[in-house]
Amino acid sequence: MLNDSNQMADPDQLYEGGMETESSLGDFGRKIFKGDKVVWLVFIILCVISLVEIFSATSTIVYRQQNMWGPILRHAMFLIGGVGVILLIHNIPYRYFSSLIFVLIGAIVLLILTPFIGTSVNGADRWISFMGFTIQPSEIAKISLMGTIAFLLSKQNGENDGLLFRWMIGLMVVVCGIIAMDNLSTAVLLFGICYLLMFIGNVKILRLLKVAGVGIAVVLLFILMLNVIPDNWTESGPLNRLGTWKNRIANFSTHKELSEEEYFTITDENYQVAHAKIAIANGGVLGVFPGNSTERDFLPQAYSDFIYAIIIEEMGLLGGLFVLLLYVIILIRAGMIARKTEKLFPKYLVLGSALMLSIQAFVNMAVAVNLIPVTGQPLPLVSRGGTSTLITCAYFGLILSADRFGIGKKKERKAFETGPGQDEENNNNFHNPANRIKESVDKLEDKVEFEIIQV
Repeated sequence: MLNDSNQMADPDQLYEGGMETESSLGDFGRKIFKGDKVVWLVFIILCVISLVEIFSATSTIVYRQQNMWGPILRHAMFLIGGVGVILLIHNIPYRYFSSLIFVLIGAIVLLILTPFIGTSVNGADRWISFMGFTIQPSEIAKISLMGTIAFLLSKQNGENDGLLFRWMIGLMVVVCGIIAMDNLSTAVLLFGICYLLMFIGNVKILRLLKVAGVGIAVVLLFILMLNVIPDNWTESGPLNRLGTWKNRIANFSTHKELSEEEYFTITDENYQVAHAKIAIANGGVLGVFPGNSTERDFLPQAYSDFIYAIIIEEMGLLGGLFVLLLYVIILIRAGMIARKTEKLFPKYLVLGSALMLSIQAFVNMAVAVNLIPVTGQPLPLVSRGGTSTLITCAYFGLILSADRFGIGKKKERKAFETGPGQDEENNNNFHNPANRIKESVDKLEDKVEFEIIQV
C-alpha cells in the first residue's frame, strides 16, 4: 500500500526501500536495527557460529563444572548484552565519541592498578574483579585509544600536525607499554593498528618511517634480551612472562628444523599447536559437522585461542574460508562506508574499528594454522569471552553509528533523487512525498535563477 502522508519520511526508511509500508515486524526491525544491513548480517552470522561452536568446544568446562548448559548460557548472555551495546552505541551520533579520551584515561588507571589488585589467569594479571564480574582493562584501552587516535587525526590542519603527532605517539607508547608487561601480543597488535590508522590519516611518511625505525630497534633489543637473560630469572617473579614469550618464539622458529620423528612427537611445548593441526587435518574439506569434534577434548583453549581450529574440524576448510570471508566483508564494507563519509572523524573511526576486528581475526586464524607463534588473541565475537565480547560489539556499534550519522545527509539526498516514484508505470509520483518535495525545490531553483538573470 502506498503511503499518502504529507510528512517527510525518515531517511533510513527512504534509503532502505521507499515509502511502502510493510508488516509491523519489518517496521519494528527497521526502527531497531538501523545502519548498514550487511554489517548487521555479518554480526548475526558470527553470533550464530559462535553459539554453535562454543556449545561444542566447551566440553572440558562442562565436564569440570558438571553443568551442560552453564557455559553456553553464560556466553549467550554476553552476546545478548553485546546486542544491547550495539543498539545503544549505533543510536549515538559519532561526534560524542570524541570524548573517548576520558575513557582512555580511566583505562590507563585500571591498567596500572591491575598488577596490584588484578586476578591472575594462566600466569597473567589481566583481569580485575568487580561486583562478581571480571573486567579486562586492556580491551577498554584498545577501543578508547583507537577512538582517540581517530579523533586526533581528524583535527590535523597542517599547522598543528607535529603537535598532534607527538600526542598520538605518546599515548600509543604509554598504553601499549603498560599492556605489554602482561600481554605483549595485544600491545603489538594495538600499536600496529594505530600506526596503520595514522598512515591512512595522511601523517607524513618521514615521521612514520622514524617511528618504524625506532620500533625495529626495540624489537631487536627485545630479542637480544630474551637470549641474554638466564632461564631461572624467568621462572617466577616480574619476569615470568618473558619465559612464556621466549618459549613461544623458540618453539615456532625451531619446529621446521626438527627431524621427522621429533616433528610428529607431541610434547608439552608443542601440545596446543600439534592438536590444532590434528583438528584441521580431521576436518578435511567438509568437516565432521558441529558437535563431532574430538580435538576439543585435548586443546586447552579450544573455545578461545584455538576455536578456529575447531571450526575447521567441524565445518571443514569450506567453513573456515567462510568465516575468513566474513571478516573480509567487514573490512570491505567499512571501506565503502568510509568513502561515503563526509567528515574525517567518522571515516577514521569506522576504519579503525574494522581494522581492530579483522586484523585480530586474521592473527587468531594464523595462529591456528601455525603461520605465526601463539599469541593468545581470541577470534572476535566467536571465541568465548566477557569483556572482549562486549568490546567487540562496541566496534560494530561504532561502524553502524558512523554509517547512520556520517552519511545520513547523502542517504537523504540519494533517496530524494532516486527513490521510488521514478517508475512512471506505477504512477507513484503524485503519492510520493519525496518526489513532491523534489519538484517544489526544482521549481524554486528555476524561479530564483530566472530572477537573478533578470537582475
